[in-house]
Amino acid sequence: MMTTTTPRIDKSGLQVSADLARFIDEQALPGTSVDAARFWNGFSALVHDLAPRNADLLARREAIQTEIDDWHLRHRDRPFDADAYRAFLSEIGYLVPEGEDFAIDTTNVDPEIALVPGPQLVVPITNARYALNAANARWGNLYNALYGTDALGDLPTGQEYDTSRGQRVIDWAKGFLDQAVPLSGGAWRDVTEVTIDGNDLVLKVDDDTASLSDGAAYEGWVRDGGTLRVLLRHNGLGIVLVIAPDGTIGKDDAMGLDAVYLESAVSAIMDCEDSVACVDAEDKIVAYGNWLGLMRGDLSVEVSKGDHTFTRALNPDMEFNGPDGLVTVKGRALMLIRNVGHLMTNPAILMRDGSEIPEGLMDAAITTLIAMHDLSKTSGPRNSVRGSVYVVKPKMHGPEEVAFADEIFTRVETMLGLPANTVKLGIMDEERRTSANLKECIRAAKSRVAFINTGFLDRTGDEIHTSMEAGPMLPKGEMKSTPWINAYEDRNVDIGLACGLQGRAQIGKGMWAMPDRMADMLAQKIEHPRAGANCAWVPSPTAATLHATHYHAIDVLARQEELKEGGSRASLGDLLTIPVMDGRNLSEDQIAAEIENNAQGILGYVVRWIDAGVGCSKVPDINDVGLMEDRATCRISSQALANWLHHGVISRDQVEGAMRKMAAKVDAQNAGTPGYTPMALGFDGPAYKAAQDLVFEGRVQSSGYTEPVLHRRRLELKHG
Repeated sequence: MMTTTTPRIDKSGLQVSADLARFIDEQALPGTSVDAARFWNGFSALVHDLAPRNADLLARREAIQTEIDDWHLRHRDRPFDADAYRAFLSEIGYLVPEGEDFAIDTTNVDPEIALVPGPQLVVPITNARYALNAANARWGNLYNALYGTDALGDLPTGQEYDTSRGQRVIDWAKGFLDQAVPLSGGAWRDVTEVTIDGNDLVLKVDDDTASLSDGAAYEGWVRDGGTLRVLLRHNGLGIVLVIAPDGTIGKDDAMGLDAVYLESAVSAIMDCEDSVACVDAEDKIVAYGNWLGLMRGDLSVEVSKGDHTFTRALNPDMEFNGPDGLVTVKGRALMLIRNVGHLMTNPAILMRDGSEIPEGLMDAAITTLIAMHDLSKTSGPRNSVRGSVYVVKPKMHGPEEVAFADEIFTRVETMLGLPANTVKLGIMDEERRTSANLKECIRAAKSRVAFINTGFLDRTGDEIHTSMEAGPMLPKGEMKSTPWINAYEDRNVDIGLACGLQGRAQIGKGMWAMPDRMADMLAQKIEHPRAGANCAWVPSPTAATLHATHYHAIDVLARQEELKEGGSRASLGDLLTIPVMDGRNLSEDQIAAEIENNAQGILGYVVRWIDAGVGCSKVPDINDVGLMEDRATCRISSQALANWLHHGVISRDQVEGAMRKMAAKVDAQNAGTPGYTPMALGFDGPAYKAAQDLVFEGRVQSSGYTEPVLHRRRLELKHG
């Protein structure tokens, strides 16, 4: 714990940062029907009751890790015995007995979670502009997404509109319409007029007419002056055709098609965890304040583009005239909030004994309180129309920690006077003990589970750390072809379906990390819906619009039925396969390249985290390819180097030499960044030291997490 000089106010035995206390009393509480005395008394009781349990669970993690380390040390000189290893994991409680089959019984789940497969954004809640962009990414212009990226195979050139490229975009979009909402009696490129007769859609092909092959795909229309908007739907996702014969694009199009809007980011996770750098009360107030603005619906930000300044706010809902009456369509993504895990504490609040509050308890109480502003709405734009709050809980290890999260939110609901299971829980399957016991993890919160997902980076970091003593691990780039990772991805979907998540919850897949490589994403990320995932993470609103086309190509709910009939595709034995090099030797060039790749990734991310407080951004990799990076990147890279150091594959001098070389490269990559402090001047700044700590102390960090080092060094910079 780092002591800060923050002024504090006593609140029912909690020593609360004065600024945070004022935020809660004067902004978060008003409008919720919860008075200050009730909140603070209940919150203090919750914290002081549950903090010791939190500590016990963390101690249990460390005890299990020690036993695993010791087992590998005792068996290091023997051939690996998979059966003995599995029996040992059961003996120490790492693997728990699997109970009878069951189905979750989560209720009051919004359709975006239960019924509508589609892209999901994850954004740092501390950046109001990013948060608004994500919330408003429910609808995206397909023309713009295709024209402005490399989705067509090349990038646009020049500043003026390229009519040839524009025609390629229109052809691609109409080809997409032929697949998603095909016509009887022609193709979309042949349509010459779109009109409304009464409430009916009329499509003309020269002197003849065409119709939608599936008449139910047409849902409504609305006219604004000379612009007609037509709402279609396929696989649960909306498509809006903008017919504007006088529009910029429409004036040169046979049918006057000026734009195609796709329902894109169906949901968005507002992140308080891996993509932010929140180390004290000042940071947490920014995070909570933006969440409050989203839940009240009044968050706004001034945006400047060139000489033009405008106010960005949440998009309204849209209304269309349907054949059977008015059709209202949500204009914003359904917003989930990701809390922190069980590990970290925060100096924003001190408990009676003077120790810092477990940050997860603070997030649980305050983010749920804030969400009550949305729950209190009875009309107009709302986040949840079913009266639910969606909290994603990361970095939990096994069923007992999921059960603890369930208990936390039960206490929060009681404290705030909310109905039981108002808070829906997202379980991030990113720790090995959770993956190995996923069915029992889901059972531990079966009445509030609304989301499970996989995440390659964090999960690989834990894979390395858990088996640190088993031997030198494979290079990072080879992990995706190992038996355990394939088993991990398949088992997550199979177990989720077997536990009844279909129609009640999301089964998700991880991030496409290259926002500038949309052609590659279009070619590859279709595998996520094909794998049975009804959501998958994307790095930008533009990526969400392009990824949405995959959910038109794949009927995910039908695919899930196929997978259920096929049964389990991978075994626990596959999942527990340890990805060691097993005597393989690498060349000096291979080793040097691996060290430099990992060192550059760590430094490129950490310098922004420590010096600028930026938890997620597009960071150039060693080949100058921009990657969306968060803390998971540091975890896998630091654990990979720590493992090789521990087993003598590399030396400290090699790592230090690579870090100095890569510090200079990262400095050059950030040369145009205002206020940037170069690391290579003295190699002694807090950012450079943090990168060293992550590697040289990586073996002894709890589960290989980066948060303790990053928080310590960021607080050092902020408070001295």
